[in-house]
Amino acid sequence: MSDPSIRKIVIVGGGTAGWMAAAPLAQRFAQAGQGACEIVLIESPDIGTIGVGEATLPPIRAYNQTLGLDGAEFVKRTQGSFKLGIEFRDWGHVGNRFFHGFGDFGPAIDTRAPWQHWLSLQRQVDGLPSYEDWSTPTVMARRNRFTPPEGGAPSAANAYSFAYHFDAGLYAACLREYAMARGAQRIEGLIVNVELRPDDGFVAAVKLEDGRRIDGDLFIDCSGFRALLIGGAMQSPFEDWSALLPCNSAQAVPSERVEPLTPYTMSTAKAAGWQWRIPLQHRTGNGHVYCSHFISDDEAASTLLAGLDSKALDAPRQLRFTTGRRKQGWVKNVVAIGLASGFLEPLESTSIQLIMDGVGRLIQFFPDQQFKPHLAAEFNRRMALQYESIRDFIVLHYKLTDRRDAELWRYCAAMPIPDTLAHQIELFRSAGRVAILDPDGFAEPSWVSLFFGLGLRPESYDPFVDHIDAQALLQHFVRLRQAITQTVSGMPEHGDYVARHVKAPSA
Repeated sequence: MSDPSIRKIVIVGGGTAGWMAAAPLAQRFAQAGQGACEIVLIESPDIGTIGVGEATLPPIRAYNQTLGLDGAEFVKRTQGSFKLGIEFRDWGHVGNRFFHGFGDFGPAIDTRAPWQHWLSLQRQVDGLPSYEDWSTPTVMARRNRFTPPEGGAPSAANAYSFAYHFDAGLYAACLREYAMARGAQRIEGLIVNVELRPDDGFVAAVKLEDGRRIDGDLFIDCSGFRALLIGGAMQSPFEDWSALLPCNSAQAVPSERVEPLTPYTMSTAKAAGWQWRIPLQHRTGNGHVYCSHFISDDEAASTLLAGLDSKALDAPRQLRFTTGRRKQGWVKNVVAIGLASGFLEPLESTSIQLIMDGVGRLIQFFPDQQFKPHLAAEFNRRMALQYESIRDFIVLHYKLTDRRDAELWRYCAAMPIPDTLAHQIELFRSAGRVAILDPDGFAEPSWVSLFFGLGLRPESYDPFVDHIDAQALLQHFVRLRQAITQTVSGMPEHGDYVARHVKAPSA
């Protein structure tokens, strides 16, 4: 029998998705030995990349570590800064402000989550401080402090995680250099035709504008919203989620660096959407995500520019999108990664996470040339679960609102939501419990941050927490709060830490 191994992978499209796919594949096949598998990436300089995904989630660190990327050098090369979470302003109601941090609200007490004990104390103690006072990353963010968590026994000095803000174009360039150093090939050209095998409909090759024909065994579609292979050649249907997430437009603009350099992303709700602010070393990334049914593009641009806290460095760049996903992200010998597989607005910085997890699952279920259908089925099941879980988490931001000051918010307050999310909301509202439907998705503290931050207080809570003496519990929380305050006070300013350890050459 001939060797059934995949001998050639063709990645259609570059940018963040293309090179995030190429880098770990190149690493693995380089380790397997020369000639194990050829990796070819095709990108066209005439087709721009979205390039606005500059905020990430903590698992990006594991991705980088797997590649062996030096953490400090990576931050320097991408003009990066550190991220402890997201500050939300005017969500739920105008004037509201809360933080979704990368960490819990202290250690478990008698196997029960600390926020359950906070609910119990709140009914017994007048003037109890906010639950956020027991969140190390939240206190750090308020004071613009940062240092990586320490090792050793659990304490306030390591009760948090972190992610990065970075220039997505510079990150893609780093990964391109990495992948090509390990044998990946880059071909520049515009794809004008996709050739299918007549017997089974698999992709045989893609043809370029200059006449070149690039064949392969496995094709990874990183062509962005065009979905050239998965949507075009494979005809995988697109599931439109606009009724749940009506924002369909965005405008992005860079502005000058702002002091202090904050260790968090900011999201501010607006009349027809929301505005992001992402601090980098050399500039600030800004954007306005909105629904064009409720505001004109000119008004959206004016809102964006009026909301900047530093001078704009360019004119706003227009983007259009439809929220949703491909019903199947893996069809035959085509696997979609990134925007080709679906799009969810970047409210919780999940765009790069979805790329990373798509690549990780492809490697986990990597096929041979027989392309056993159950591999694709499991990949599709896991990706569908992740997309739907993230969708529900984002819808939650819009649904739990008391705002009635603009048409978008009135629509969101009244709109039907998936049964899955309705169950999660009502379980917390009635019994103070959190249902985690995707074990790979946002963990319980993240859901609690949103429920509490948006004003949802449960009618009851875990009855087992009332078995602990209230005064002893209060003293525990007082000590914890003091430990967090003292620990954070000893940390450097985020800007000082960046300047001292990871300053970019041109920053």
